[in-house]
Amino acid sequence: MDEVHAKLSETVALVEGARAMPMSASCVVNRSELLDLLADLEGLLPETISRAQEVLGDKQGVVDEGRRQAEQIIAAAKVERRRLLEATDVYADAAAEADRLLDEAKAAAEAMRTEVEDYVDAKLANFEIVLSKTLSAVERGRQKLSGRHELEALSHQGDPFLDAPLPG
Repeated sequence: MDEVHAKLSETVALVEGARAMPMSASCVVNRSELLDLLADLEGLLPETISRAQEVLGDKQGVVDEGRRQAEQIIAAAKVERRRLLEATDVYADAAAEADRLLDEAKAAAEAMRTEVEDYVDAKLANFEIVLSKTLSAVERGRQKLSGRHELEALSHQGDPFLDAPLPG
């Protein structure tokens, strides 16, 4: 993720440091440098997307593990319930205890599921923000490039003002 931010910073620095066109918001950018930076960004995005998919995969793994633990807790509660019923003459107490254990197991499983979903949601929200910023930077870069192409198109129309050599 840091690599994506570094490449975006390089791209922004390249555009900000570009020579301005007189009486215009456009600038002259080294095409090969900018294209190289954008290619690097494009190469990093699949890696970032893969990381997000891993987070999603982790979510399912954590949820599955929570379910397995909940099933183990419930199975243990059922065993305990049977033991209590066999060990005591007070059936009502044993049934109440077993029900309580089942309720606790269900509550623990639900709490674990909620915690996992909150964790994954936070990770996905963070990833969404990073992707949004990346897309915005790419759009801005493309818009700036588009503005440059429009200026070049105007200069090829034979306007003596635009065809005049640039100072410096």
